[in-house]
Amino acid sequence: IYKAHYNEWTDFKGKKIMKKNNKFFKYVSQNIFAMIGMSCYIIADTFFISRAEGTDGITVLNLALPLYGIIFAIAAMIGIGSATRYAIARERKDKDENRYFCNAVVFEILIGLIFMTAGVFFTDKVMAVMGADKEIIELGRGYNRIFLAFAPAFMVNYTFTGFVRNDNDSKLVMIATLTSCVSNIILDYVFMFPMGMGMNGAALATSLSPIISILICSIHFLKKINRIKFIPSLPSIKLIFKSCQLGVASFVAEISSAVTTTVFNFILLRIAGNTGVAAYGLIANLALVGAAIFNGIAQGTQPLVSESFGRGNDKEVASYLKKAVITALAFALIIVGIIYGFTDYCVALFNSEHSVELASLAYPGMRIYFIGFIFASLNIVCAAFFGATEQAGRTFLISIMRGFVMNVISSLVLSSIFGITGVWLAFPVAEFVTGVVTVLLLRKYFQNNRREKHE
Repeated sequence: IYKAHYNEWTDFKGKKIMKKNNKFFKYVSQNIFAMIGMSCYIIADTFFISRAEGTDGITVLNLALPLYGIIFAIAAMIGIGSATRYAIARERKDKDENRYFCNAVVFEILIGLIFMTAGVFFTDKVMAVMGADKEIIELGRGYNRIFLAFAPAFMVNYTFTGFVRNDNDSKLVMIATLTSCVSNIILDYVFMFPMGMGMNGAALATSLSPIISILICSIHFLKKINRIKFIPSLPSIKLIFKSCQLGVASFVAEISSAVTTTVFNFILLRIAGNTGVAAYGLIANLALVGAAIFNGIAQGTQPLVSESFGRGNDKEVASYLKKAVITALAFALIIVGIIYGFTDYCVALFNSEHSVELASLAYPGMRIYFIGFIFASLNIVCAAFFGATEQAGRTFLISIMRGFVMNVISSLVLSSIFGITGVWLAFPVAEFVTGVVTVLLLRKYFQNNRREKHE
């Protein structure tokens, strides 16, 4: 029965049946757009750099991706983990509720300064460790130096978006992220072409994006709905450790990209040289959008699950998980369908030099690699679910398997057997094996919950 006056659906007994659905799809849709926006500044860089610098430019960017991954991983672990602790503490009226925000910001600035120092004084050495030769170091020196100089801003942005999202203002997070993305695309073009700054311009455009996002998210603190309080205090190792326990899924989700990219880069440099790395860079950058969608679903569901878990509403927790998994799997199938239907266009988009060698490597690689998203969708959502319900051990196991163990093992073993095809196969195989473990962990979790209820 639809009650127009209250704008809600009820069953015949008057029980609301649409409110939770509306809340779920509102949070998830807004966070999907926000996460896609975050991934788009890498896509914009790839597109414009491919136009300005060709294959070598893409190689520079792909060798820099592990640095992005490490910075984003630490930032996500602290920012999202602290925001999750805040949401649970708020529902439980915990005395430490208002200490998490400032604590997270302080630690992210301190860690960000370490990356800034490395970027300013040791850029060449950092790039050499990533596998760059002299030519690539010369081309990418300015790009990496500028990006690393803004590391504190990239890190603090995770705390602002995480807390604002958990304070029931995910719409503002979406606006902030999309605005920063659009600004990045515009500035990419302006800095690189009319102003002739080349890759340095791309780095500067990307680095300004988190600052724009932080400024827009700050509007939340002026609103009446704001419940986040600023309580300056000395940095607390205890609080940051508790936060990082729940942020481990976000950490490994981000760091897995860095680890996988690094391992793949070294294998591809051995098998196919810089062109092989460029081909993987093309695939990896498109894959960021797919991963952003699943992370958006996971992060959109997390505040809802944390609130329900904090209230002890197990039925609602299970309902949100079910919706999240179904939504993620549906998106995974759509993404795979798009890739198979438009592979030629996706490859050509970043192949400005019309390199036959690059296209011949990227085309089959893209089709094989993206199959892994069918299983990755489940793993990403469930890892975040366990984090939102204080199951840090399960979160860590799923995350470490898909991020480190299986990706590294499968890439090394399969590449030695099938060559470059084995590199593309590594991601789907790693996600599939992890998916089996994820299903077993979910089954055990709900069995334990039912047993505890009966007792």
